[in-house]
Parts: sequence; C-alpha cells; structure tokens
Amino acid sequence: METISIIGMIAALALLSFLVMKGVNIFIAAIASSLLVAITGGIPLYDALQTNYMGGFTGFFGGNFLIFMAGALMGQVYEKTNAAKAIAKLIINGLGKKAGMIAVPLAIGILTYGGIAGFVVCFAVFPIALEVYREADIPRRFIPAAIIFACCTFSGIGPGNPQVGNVVLQNAFGTSLMAGATVGFICTFVTLIVGLIMLDRMVKNAWARGEHFVAKETDTFDDNAVCPNGWVALVPLALTLLAINIKIGGKALIPTAFGVILGAALAWILLRKYAAPGTKILDLTGNGIKNAVTAAANTSAVVGFGSVVKAAVGFPVLCKAIENIPGPPLVAVAIATTVIAGICGSGSGGLGIAAPILKPIFVDGLGIRIEVLHRMMLVASSGLDTMPHNGFVVTVINGVCGESHKDAYMPVFWMTVITPLIATAVGIIFFTLFPNWP
Repeated sequence: METISIIGMIAALALLSFLVMKGVNIFIAAIASSLLVAITGGIPLYDALQTNYMGGFTGFFGGNFLIFMAGALMGQVYEKTNAAKAIAKLIINGLGKKAGMIAVPLAIGILTYGGIAGFVVCFAVFPIALEVYREADIPRRFIPAAIIFACCTFSGIGPGNPQVGNVVLQNAFGTSLMAGATVGFICTFVTLIVGLIMLDRMVKNAWARGEHFVAKETDTFDDNAVCPNGWVALVPLALTLLAINIKIGGKALIPTAFGVILGAALAWILLRKYAAPGTKILDLTGNGIKNAVTAAANTSAVVGFGSVVKAAVGFPVLCKAIENIPGPPLVAVAIATTVIAGICGSGSGGLGIAAPILKPIFVDGLGIRIEVLHRMMLVASSGLDTMPHNGFVVTVINGVCGESHKDAYMPVFWMTVITPLIATAVGIIFFTLFPNWP
C-alpha cells in the first residue's frame, strides 16, 4: 500500500503541474490532484477534501491573509499615487538610463523589498522599463526577465523583507524576519550580482547577433503622469522596514502585517495629492482586498493539496527518504523545498507545504537551528518556483509585457532559476561551516 501511495503522490504532483501549465483553474487542478492522492493513499475521499484539504486551505489562508492584504494595499497606494514610478525614476536617473540593465531590477527590487506586492509593481514599473530599454537599445524580450528577477529572487529572500514567503516561515516557525540574517544577506548579494552578470552577458550576446529594441504597436512612451518626489516616496517603505524589524525585549515592535498596513496609510497621507482626481481611499482599499483574496486563495489551494499528501500512508516513507539524502542535512532541506516549490509553481505555497514537514525532521530530529532552517528554505524556494507554469511568470510575460514564452522565457530561466540555485549552494556551504552565525 505504501508503494502505491508513493506512486500516487508522484503522479498527483505531475498531474497538478500539467493541469496548471495547460491553464486549468488552480482550484480544479489542486482538488483533482488531491483526489488522486486520496484514492492511492488510503484516505476516504470525503475526509481528504473536508478535513485534510480544507484544513490546509483555511489554515494557510487564515494564517497569512493579512500579509497578502497588507502588500496589496501598499501596492495600491504606490500605484495610484505614481509613487512606484517616482522611486523607479529616481534610481534610474541616478544610475543613468544607459545602465538600464542594473537600474530597472534595482528599482523594482527596492519596491518589493519594502513590502509592495510584486503583482502590483510589475504593472507600475513596466512603462518606465520600456522607456529605459528603448533608450539603451536593449532587446525588449529581456524586460520580463528583469521584472521577474527583481520581484521573485533577491528582494524576496533578503532578511527583514515582509514579502509572503518570509512571513509564512515567520508564522510557521515563530522566528523573526531577520532569521539567519548574515548568510541571508550573503545569498541575497550573490543572487543580485550573478543575476545582473547573466543579464549583461545575454544582452551583449543578443547585440552580437544583431538584436535591437523593437517596439510593439501597443507600446506608449509619453508617460506624462505627475509623480511625487522619489525620496519622499521612499520614506514610508523605509519606516515600514524599520518598524517590523525592531525588537524591544525580544519582541517585535509591531506585527509584520500591521506594520505594512500602517506604512500604506502613511504613504497615502504623504502622497494622496498625486492620485488622480476622484480617487477614494475606500475604493482603493476595496481593490487591494479583492486582489489579496485572489492571490491568497490561489496559494491556499496548493497548500490544501499538500495537506492531503501529508495524510497519505506513503508520506512517512518519503519523509524518511528526505532525511537520508546523502551529504549535509541542509542539502536535503534545499532539495525538498526547491522541488515542492517548483511543483506548486509558487515559492510561498511550497513553503506553506514544506515548513510543517521539514521542521520535525531537521529541527526536532537533527537539531538544526530553526533560524538556519528558515533562511535556507526561503533561499531554496526561489529556484524552481518560476517555471513556465508559474502564474506570476505567465502574467508578466504575456499579460504585462506582451511577449511570448518562446522569446522571453529563457532569460527568465537563467536569472530566476539558475541564479537562485547558485545562491542556495552558497547558503548550504556557509550555514554548514558557520551554523551559529546570527
């Protein structure tokens, strides 16, 4: 029975990935895959859906909805007041548009590191990236890679950031956003530098083949929006990061989600005069909550599937296999997290599934520091989660940038899959050699 269960879990994971890549609704894909796990894993179908699936779904949704909402609200404020564009222009003008390969990812990374949801940043910054790439004559197909790289890699794994993945582990482990900070900053720096080097190489190779920027009919370059001062727009983000990471008596000064919400409120107070006439705070808040519900529910759908997997009779066998992977224990942590995130097509969803699985094995069983597990899992989750079927990848390439996977995905792959895997290897080495670093 255990062998059949394991085969069923592998088949279900393949089915989930296949259905999502084919564009099937994530809820249908997750429930269908859960039923396959239940049939082969000795779980009554009703119990699999009502108890296991819905337990995982509602647990993740309830535990993490506030941070989804906070990031969406912050994003709404920065989009509607043109503050995101102001910060992007500040950085790009400071570095020079000819340095667009560096400036665009840095600008986006700062916005997402400060707590703005990535699905908002990409829409706000794309018109500016378009102008920068045209002036620098960088082929247009590299814009999706720059956006996805900045939203999904270094800004998401960096210590202290309030993005969903970091908060999921904070809630699951009772750790802080700064857990494993020293090695975390090293991995963040490695990811940023290696990714920018890769982008530079790919663009230069494209130039050597005769590629240039070619505008599409839908492109517009006359953005006359009135923007606030970029330095003023940075203030709420900086204060948010300080507030959610300062501790008094070992306890955070303010809960992460509340800190981001207060940052959004401060940003609205400072920048509301730059919003379009007639913009109402209630409408803005309503749109943010609606976006947050969709994003949180999509991720929870995958976490529910993971809860059914945990209930299958073959699951303990898989846990034992993970524990016995040769090499340092953190190699097993990285492999398990990366594979789960890749199959789910979501770093945060993969972490929601993997955290309760890996903690008993590696913290309770093998004695790895919980802070080390937190940061190692977060770094590892940023690798395979940006496979072609990832919802954010599809949105940016096709929806925002109007490119095809054929033209745009390979730069995305090198910058957001290979680069994080390199950073993961660096994290394993440093955490193994220096496990007690703060």
